[in-house]
Amino acid sequence: MSITKLPNKIPIFPLSNFIIFPKTSVPLNIFEPRYLDMINDCMKSNKMLGIIQPKISKNKMEIPELHNTGCLGKITSFKETDDGRYIIELKGLIRFELINEIKTDKKYRILEVGYKNFYHDLDEIKEELKFSDLKLLFKDLRSLFEKRGFIINWEALQKQSLDETINALAMASPFSLEEKQILLEAKSLDIRKERIAQILKTYTYDEFNNTTIQ
Repeated sequence: MSITKLPNKIPIFPLSNFIIFPKTSVPLNIFEPRYLDMINDCMKSNKMLGIIQPKISKNKMEIPELHNTGCLGKITSFKETDDGRYIIELKGLIRFELINEIKTDKKYRILEVGYKNFYHDLDEIKEELKFSDLKLLFKDLRSLFEKRGFIINWEALQKQSLDETINALAMASPFSLEEKQILLEAKSLDIRKERIAQILKTYTYDEFNNTTIQ
């Protein structure tokens, strides 16, 4: 996708503890009326929307403040269910920075965004990392996932490219909202790998059963 075709105003889906990276795809189950309206509008235009995390708010009645960085995605698959839900596949294109929230009569939120710090997300060249560099990282991640009840097909995962693998693990991880935001904002794949390793160090001691993740 060319830089000139990137929309500077996008509808957004604010999801806690959920991120999407460029060049990765995720399925989404849409059922809230305001977001059904949003998907309808997206399908009539450029099929693009933003995924961005809200900040933690103590008052659930307030409209949550948003983090500054999110990811633009494009709907690549759309299906309507018998009970009125939409099942979509969203492919990450490029990260964005929030510039301003636009006042609108829509039920969903619309942002003015910029992409200048993330144009490299559109590059087709994949970053080179060796799987041998990630053995310990995968070991600790696997243990953490299993302790938290997450089931991952590790054999299938390791057949993917390294950038797809690291981003998929970051997206699916049981990390906190703030930790996932740190991973999203990491400028490169190598930095993201280091951030995952740093976050994992805080999880190596399990306070609940006094065991070290092996």
